[in-house]
Amino acid sequence: MNKMTVRDVEVEGRRILVRVDFNVPLDEKTGEISDDTRIRAALPTIRHLIEREAKIILMSHLGRPKGKVVEGLKLAPVAQRLSQILERAVGMAPDCIGPEVERMVANLRNGDLLLLENLRFHAEEEAGDASFAQALARLGEVFVNDAFGAAHRAHASISVITNYLPAVAGLLMEREIENLAGLLENPAHPFAALLGGAKISDKISLLENIMGKVDLLLIGGGMAATFLKAKGYEVGLSLIEEEMLDTVNKLMSQAQQAKTHLILPVDVLVADELTEQARTEVVPVENIPPDRRIVDMGPQTLGSFSQELRRCKTIFWNGPVGIFEIPQFARGTRELAQLLAHLEAKTVLGGGSTAEVVNEMRLTDKMSFVSTGGGASLEFLSGEKLPGVEALLEKR
Repeated sequence: MNKMTVRDVEVEGRRILVRVDFNVPLDEKTGEISDDTRIRAALPTIRHLIEREAKIILMSHLGRPKGKVVEGLKLAPVAQRLSQILERAVGMAPDCIGPEVERMVANLRNGDLLLLENLRFHAEEEAGDASFAQALARLGEVFVNDAFGAAHRAHASISVITNYLPAVAGLLMEREIENLAGLLENPAHPFAALLGGAKISDKISLLENIMGKVDLLLIGGGMAATFLKAKGYEVGLSLIEEEMLDTVNKLMSQAQQAKTHLILPVDVLVADELTEQARTEVVPVENIPPDRRIVDMGPQTLGSFSQELRRCKTIFWNGPVGIFEIPQFARGTRELAQLLAHLEAKTVLGGGSTAEVVNEMRLTDKMSFVSTGGGASLEFLSGEKLPGVEALLEKR
């Protein structure tokens, strides 16, 4: 990685403003943090700064408050969880800018931590407002971006702030870039991409960019229905993107020309409704009933996908291959997660739902790398420049 990191700057006694991604899932009933993976992902950078006696100011968004203060999206529970993990006090600011926050920052001692309130309580954050970015920048002397999950956004605290402070990558940001760039630059072969999820439209650029770089392209999840429809199969009530059918046909031709082996399901689990009480059956893709929808891959497909993945040395996985939120539709996703966790291959997973699955199954540590960024990892692997990465200082 040719970007400067937090290791390349003097931090002792200085106010270090760190953009983290503490956009953690909250339990709908209790409001408590249901998964603290994103908090723990930022620990290497935070501990690096504590050990070097920096004055640490953390800032993050949480949810989508749309520029208004939302009681259930305040960051106090995050400060509390971080304090428990670190076993040291974490101060909580009443806002992310303003005189009171500046006073709290001025009173920080070396090694102290202060978490600013939800950035998105201010509409100026997502608007990329320069004045708001300047107000944030006044709090620090060095800006560290460790929020890869938000690096594809040109928000005030991500890219605009770099106009007012020297900006370097955090240790998580560094790991994200190195692992994802490694997939594009020098993967060990055979290299497979296992892609699922509901929509193909948000993966078109990714598919075009990795075509020819991957040896195998395995398609599952809701997006497989669009591929099957493009090949002329009946897909029943399955959600498909009609406007993508021509694009999918072009992608299949590109795969053939690039000698990328594109593999689609040969059998699927279909259901009459999307509930735990649904009636289900496994059918070949040639016999999908018109009144049913695809909810998971079938056992024959699972077997053939598993066989192909076992011979690979590098695997990138993004997107569940079934509606994993409903237990009886989760077999394919869960069994593939178990398989990847026990392979000797390098296994890199995109964030979002894929990360949720392996976190919930407690398999994260068994993978080579699990990205914290869903949209950001897709855009990076699509060859697009991420504003939050581009804005960081280059190594001399």
